[in-house]
Amino acid sequence: MIEEDEELPPPGSVHWTGRAYLLITFGGALCALAVALRSPVPLFAGLPLLLAPLLAAGQGPPTANADLTWEAEGLGPDVTVHGTLRGDFERSAPDILVRLPPPSGAVEAEPVQLERDAGTIRFRARWRFTEPTILNAPTPKVLWRDPLGLTELPLGGARPPLPLERYPPGLRRVGDIRLHRTVQLSGEIRSRVAGASGEFYGIREAAPGEPPRRINWRATARAGRLLANDYELERTGDLIVVLDLRPTSAGPELDDRLQGIARAAVYGIAESFLRGKVRIGFAAFGEFVEAVPLSTGRIHRVRLLRAILASRRSDVAGPAERCALGLRRYFRPGITTLVVSSWTEDPAFDLVPYLRRQGFPVVLLSPSPIPLRAGRGGLGPAEEALAQRIERLERRARLADLWVHGPVVDWDDYWSLEPLVRTLRRPAHRRVS
Repeated sequence: MIEEDEELPPPGSVHWTGRAYLLITFGGALCALAVALRSPVPLFAGLPLLLAPLLAAGQGPPTANADLTWEAEGLGPDVTVHGTLRGDFERSAPDILVRLPPPSGAVEAEPVQLERDAGTIRFRARWRFTEPTILNAPTPKVLWRDPLGLTELPLGGARPPLPLERYPPGLRRVGDIRLHRTVQLSGEIRSRVAGASGEFYGIREAAPGEPPRRINWRATARAGRLLANDYELERTGDLIVVLDLRPTSAGPELDDRLQGIARAAVYGIAESFLRGKVRIGFAAFGEFVEAVPLSTGRIHRVRLLRAILASRRSDVAGPAERCALGLRRYFRPGITTLVVSSWTEDPAFDLVPYLRRQGFPVVLLSPSPIPLRAGRGGLGPAEEALAQRIERLERRARLADLWVHGPVVDWDDYWSLEPLVRTLRRPAHRRVS
């Protein structure tokens, strides 16, 4: 049984429901009537009603804790959450309630389902997100309710956070892209022989369309899957992702939604490249630069996730020069830099030219606010389509000026990043994707 979300008292404290307050009110009225009429008959009927909530509160569960383990699965906008509650509530399991509201930006695809076994309660929730996002799922509220529904007792226990990472499924293929190696690592010696005959580095999974001469057939026979030789000259380059958190003229509400979409894209891109052993650096710029240095591995993935979840819209917009100079403090110039920013109104606030002057080759991914504004102007279908077309053309004209400094991707289909994948594969094309 799932109830609507509401504020609950701390675990261990009894909470009376509306039904209990109704009984107390009615019982008090009967007692007052007995005093007014000087008759014990209403008193005999009112006292049980007054004592019922107190007696119901004394029939609590045998345990005050219910430990939670849960996980999320799914791709794209659909997510399924599976959870298990464990505790000493075999006989009171039918009276245990779970309240699990959908998170912000999601709708409930189907009612939450509960399965009760001896000592365990399993639940499943299905949500559908309207736009990409990355956030912690709301913690389920677990409480015991007496059979009459008069009192509730919240149960404590372990409630680990559950990050929900909803980003375009196509980002899983971004990590297969081999970025141009622009910076030589410390202690690295480049082979004088160019091409596939360079210095041997190791063995990797074969990519789609891998030339037969690059396949390591002996390693393939031993592993039972296609493996290819990896050479030092062909190692992929590093990547820096810069998230613009400055406020815009669109307003706080629209800024928060756009930056939530941007955070999801940043994490999806970083996770995809980390699977390919690419070193990833992250920088959030609001008023000042907050950076996570270049690294790779599982620990770095958790570090990036925490930094992205902690990034929020800044109240003050720092100048673009500060971002470019601050980036030089944490990263070496020459590393491929992906800027995720929707700021295209004032040329003085564009990060792309300033980062380019500091020696960072830039690719701009700009989430468009146009889909979020749809339907807010009170126009008819034809007028709304015309207004969006004009706004889209005006926005592309602004973005086209930035192509002098690097490739630009206008991101208006939030559940697809195919234009970014094509741009990273062929970054020299001079047109708005």
